[in-house]
Amino acid sequence: MPDQSIPEARTPAPEESASEPAPSLEGLSRRKLLSTAGATGLVLGAAGGGVGYAARPAEATPLTSVGADRVMFHGKHQPGITQGLQARGHLVAFDLAAGAGRKEAAALLRRWSQTARRLMAGEAATQDDTDVARDAGPSSLTVTFGFGHGFFARTGLEKQRPAALDPLPDFSSDHLDKKRSDGDLWVQIGANDALVAFHALRAIQKDAGSAARIRWQMNGFNRSPGTTAQPMTARNLMGQIDGTRNPKPSESDFDQRIFVPSTGQPSWMADGSYAVVRRIRMLLDDWEKLSVAAQEDVIGRRKSDGAALSGGTETTDMDLEKTDAKGNLVVPINAHARITRPDQNGGAAMLRRPFSYHDGFDGDGIPDAGLLFVCWQADPLRGFVPVQRKLDRGDALSQFIRHEASGLFAVPGGAAEGEYVGQRLLEG
Repeated sequence: MPDQSIPEARTPAPEESASEPAPSLEGLSRRKLLSTAGATGLVLGAAGGGVGYAARPAEATPLTSVGADRVMFHGKHQPGITQGLQARGHLVAFDLAAGAGRKEAAALLRRWSQTARRLMAGEAATQDDTDVARDAGPSSLTVTFGFGHGFFARTGLEKQRPAALDPLPDFSSDHLDKKRSDGDLWVQIGANDALVAFHALRAIQKDAGSAARIRWQMNGFNRSPGTTAQPMTARNLMGQIDGTRNPKPSESDFDQRIFVPSTGQPSWMADGSYAVVRRIRMLLDDWEKLSVAAQEDVIGRRKSDGAALSGGTETTDMDLEKTDAKGNLVVPINAHARITRPDQNGGAAMLRRPFSYHDGFDGDGIPDAGLLFVCWQADPLRGFVPVQRKLDRGDALSQFIRHEASGLFAVPGGAAEGEYVGQRLLEG
C-alpha cells in the first residue's frame, strides 16, 4: 500500500432549505422527475423534518450534489482513473465463454459501453432495467473496462498483447488464490451511492449473456462524501491516513507516469493505462494490539493527521535523516512510508485508487477485511513492480497484511463519441 493518495470525492455543496417551495411534479418528464425525486427524505432528514419522501412526493427537491454529480463516459481516458474516491465500488473479472472469440468480445464491449454510457448519465439500461437506481441521479458513477493476459489468446490477438501485460513476478509475501486472480476481462464500478453501484454491476453481468462468465467479484467502500468537515486524504481500516504522496493531475509529469502516450505502442493502448489489482487482507487483530506509537513507527507517519514522524503537516516533506536524542532515525529504516517513496525507488510512482472491504469473519472470528488495492501506471514494470519488490525485502507493514489475490489489466484509452471501449483493438 504505497504512500500515495488521491483526494476523496469533494464535499457536497450545502443543501437547499427543506422549507423552500418545491416545484410541481405536474407535466414533468420522467428524466426531469428522476433529477428531482429521491432527495426529499435526505434533505428533510438533514433539516430535522419528520416527513419523508414516500409520504410527501409532491415536495421533492432537487438532488444534492452527491446524487447529481455526473462523470462523462466518452473522453481521452476512461472514467474511474482520475476521479475522486467513491463511496462504493465493485471489481469484477470475467472469462470469455467456451467458443467465444473476437466477434463475441466485440459485441460484448459494444453492449457494455452502451450500458455504461447510459447509466453514467443517470438513464435506465437499454433492456430489462431492474429499476434499482430508478430514484437516483448519476451519483458519480464510473464504469471502467480492461483486458487481461488471457484475453488475447482467446480472441486470436496475441500479436496485439502489450509487453507491459506480461505476468507480474512472484513476491514472497504473496498468498494468492488463483480462483480470485486474473481474468480475461475486468470491470471496475464506482459510485457515491450503493444502489447505483449495484445497479451498474447487475446490468454489466446481465449484458455478458452467453459471451462471458464471472470469474471473481469483490465489493468495496470508502468514506461517503460530506462526512468530514473538509476534503481530506482517506483513512484505511487500520485507521491510518493512507496515500499522502499520490501523484496529482496538476503535476507536469502526471500523464507521463500514469498514461500510455498517444504515440505509444501498441497503438490501441494510446491514452490508456495499466491497472494492478490486489486484494490485501489486513490482519487487524494483530495490528490493533500495537500501541499507537508502535503503529506510527510501522507506517512512518502520525496516526492523527498523517504527518511524517520527522514533523510538520501531512504534506511536509519527510526528513529521512532526522534522528532523535539517542541518534536513532525518527522515521524507522523499515517504515512503510519511507520504503514506498518514489525517490527511494528510482522515481517509480503509481496512482492509487483503492477501496476498503469487509467480507465477514472466518471460523475463528478473525475479520476478513482490508484493501482492494487498485493502482494505475503507464507501465507496471516502472510503477508497481519496483515498489513491491522493495516492500518485499523489508517493509515493517508486511507482517500485518497478506496479499491474497492479484490481477494485471490493460485499460485502453477512452472511447470517442460513437465508439465503444476497445474498438481500436477489436476492429483494428
